[in-house]
Parts: sequence; C-alpha cells; structure tokens
Amino acid sequence: MKKAFIYITVLALALACKNEVEEKTKDAFEKGTKAVEETADKVVDEVSSRFEDSRGCELALSQQIKEKGISTGKFYIEKDSVTKKHNKLVVYLINDKNYKGAINFKVADKDGVEIGRTSIDISEKTATAGYRDVVFDKRTDIEPKSIISIY
Repeated sequence: MKKAFIYITVLALALACKNEVEEKTKDAFEKGTKAVEETADKVVDEVSSRFEDSRGCELALSQQIKEKGISTGKFYIEKDSVTKKHNKLVVYLINDKNYKGAINFKVADKDGVEIGRTSIDISEKTATAGYRDVVFDKRTDIEPKSIISIY
C-alpha cells in the first residue's frame, strides 16, 4: 500500500512538472517568435524607407520659394514604366499664400553635378496642399542621395 501511494505521488509530481515545463516552453517560444517578427518588421521598414521611396534624396527649397508661402511634405521618386529610369518626383506641396506661376526643379547627383531640370505651373489659393507629379526628361535618372532644388 505504501508503495502504491509513493508511485501515485511520484506520478502526480511528474505530471505536474511536465505541464509546467510545457507551459514555460510554450511561453518562451511565443516570446521568441514575437521578438523575431518585430525585428523582421523593423528591418523591412528601414530598408523600404531608404530605397523605395525617396532613394535617400533631399529636397532643398530656395528662400524665394519659402517667402512665396510654398513648403513641402512627403515626397518619393518613381520609375518611368518604359525607360525604367527614376525620372518622376511626387511631392506634397503646401501653399500658405496665394500663388500663381512656375515652380522650378533642378536635380543634382550626390557630387553636385546637375542631371535634370523641369518646372510646373501652379495656381493655388492660401491653405491648399496636395501631391504634384514633377516629371523630368525621360533620360534623367534621379540617383540615390541626389539633391532636388526647388526655386
């Protein structure tokens, strides 16, 4: 009888320990999976933000444009579907004053060598904003880390 009691006690302890080990293993696995997912998401976001949208380019607004009440928000560079060159700037233009006229754009590579120019005509009232497509010559290829001057 004592032996049966000891066997039942040992069996009960073994089952209790097994369940606890299973739960701790499951928790550790779930935490590890979550950490891997978060890290992967951060890597994808970082790579995407650097290469897909702006290509690391910088917008430089002239003082003259700023005084006319024009500023920018987000921007990104798109490829031409035929030439496969990055020749389109999509920029969010913000007008804080009435403005009617041309806005000029000049692209220089990271070494300052000019690679393209174009302009767009706008007629906007105060407190308006929106995305504008600025298409350069089909041979222009806006390189990573280029500087796009707006004047």
